[in-house]
Amino acid sequence: MDIEKIKKGVQLILEGIGEDPERPGIKKTPERVAKMCQEIFAGMKVPEEDLLKPIEGESHDEMVLLKDIPFYSVCEHHLLPFIGRAHIAYIPEGTIVGLSELAKALEYLAKRPQVQERLTAQLADMIMGTIKPKGAMVIIDAEHLCMSMRGIKKPGSRTVTSAVRGIFRSKATTREEMLALIKYGK
Repeated sequence: MDIEKIKKGVQLILEGIGEDPERPGIKKTPERVAKMCQEIFAGMKVPEEDLLKPIEGESHDEMVLLKDIPFYSVCEHHLLPFIGRAHIAYIPEGTIVGLSELAKALEYLAKRPQVQERLTAQLADMIMGTIKPKGAMVIIDAEHLCMSMRGIKKPGSRTVTSAVRGIFRSKATTREEMLALIKYGK
């Protein structure tokens, strides 16, 4: 990540909106934004093959669901956040991963300029490609600040996307079980 380019870019934006980049309250903003970019775009440098490590010596063949995982990402169209919750399910073909591995995979994929549709599909595809389960299903429900605070200005509106792979796609009862489990306990 090129911190100096980010700082120069932020300074240009401040000047472009008519702000004085030397004003005491704003003078360090380019540096703060550059540091923020290192954090919120950390997924740009993480190799995907380091994610979803299997637990050795463990085996399972029934649904695993991690639900209501909070996340944030940045919309690549306006560089504004979208914030929501994800539900990730898979049916192992024996191999399982630690539950935190699923949340880590979501976090790393979300920490790059994204669109929600791609994020949803990338996560399902990563699960299928890495641990080779019978199937995977990912549902993401998020609010996009590019719709809430600008443009159409509809705060509170939610976008829901799903990616359905393997047995979740071919068997309606498996899909229905996952959806029922998401609602369970609410």
